[in-house]
Amino acid sequence: MNRRIFYFSLLSLAITGCGSVNNKTAMGDFEYAKEQEAQKIVIPDNLDNPKEAKDFFITDDINHQGPIGVNVDVRAPSLVLPVASSSRVVPGTQSAKIWFDQVLEDTDLNTFIREALKEQLASDNVILTTVDSSDSVLESEWYHSEVLSGYWLFESVESSESLRFRFLFETKPHGRSVAVTVELIDYMRTDQSGASKTMDIIDKQRAEMAMLNEIVAQVDFKYRLKQRENRLMRANQKFVTIGENVEAEPAYIAEIDIEMLWSNMPLFFADYGFEITDLNESKKIYFVDFVKPDNSLWAVIWGDDTPIIDVDDAKYQFVLADLDGKTSVTLYDGNGNVLPVETLERIFPVMEAGLSFRDAF
Repeated sequence: MNRRIFYFSLLSLAITGCGSVNNKTAMGDFEYAKEQEAQKIVIPDNLDNPKEAKDFFITDDINHQGPIGVNVDVRAPSLVLPVASSSRVVPGTQSAKIWFDQVLEDTDLNTFIREALKEQLASDNVILTTVDSSDSVLESEWYHSEVLSGYWLFESVESSESLRFRFLFETKPHGRSVAVTVELIDYMRTDQSGASKTMDIIDKQRAEMAMLNEIVAQVDFKYRLKQRENRLMRANQKFVTIGENVEAEPAYIAEIDIEMLWSNMPLFFADYGFEITDLNESKKIYFVDFVKPDNSLWAVIWGDDTPIIDVDDAKYQFVLADLDGKTSVTLYDGNGNVLPVETLERIFPVMEAGLSFRDAF
């Protein structure tokens, strides 16, 4: 029992030690910071001074005010992450700046990015305000964060930090490229040692980069959301409707170019039980025989069953005609009689999916 308590004590010490590690500080000792500079050799006046090489000379006029030893911040600077589509950074740029290039042709890029910025700040419960009349400079209200200590009813604020950012928009004359720059403009920290309005330069850069990366991530999210909406809209869009051909006969109207539809019709016939017996390419007529597909039990089990077009096994004609960029598809029986609109409506669910070629591509 005592051994178990001893092991738990060691574990607690290990956890405490890990929790106290400061990732801002280099590992190892800092004895070098305690070393005193050696006195310069004094040469008597009656002797010549030795030759002194200047190749690796280091002046002592530097770093008198900078951090030494344990106070040196060894963290690498943060980077801008151009994860959104057509986003890029300019090599060698030290500021928190990123360029976005046009992705959505039907959306103004500047407006799109501003909406992403507003949505990001709104999710953080921070208000965004416009500073200048050109609407190219915006500023956030305060971001507040607190570090609490203690438990439940005995919690107290150990430290609090507040930040405020400025967002600079730069648009190319053609409007297809927009840059966003983030600047930390106000800072306040309060802890047991008092209050401070100054921030370490590395911490400042990291805060600006983190804020900019939040915006980039929001832009990327909005792009993905727009792509999803476009896919759903396309999936639900009716490319085939019931209408009339130029002779006012009932026909299917496909929003596809006639040449493209003509070249893809054999795929439709092969999938739905039609066999091409003849064709007239100049008049855009397919002569086909129809036999209802025989869906076996295994085809139904494996999901390979073919949707069946509810018409009689017989000969048919598919006549295609141009309708101002669209294509009319008129169905005739073997005697040249047009199929009535009631028949077209009955088989429409299968014909619409087939002539849209949703399952083919």
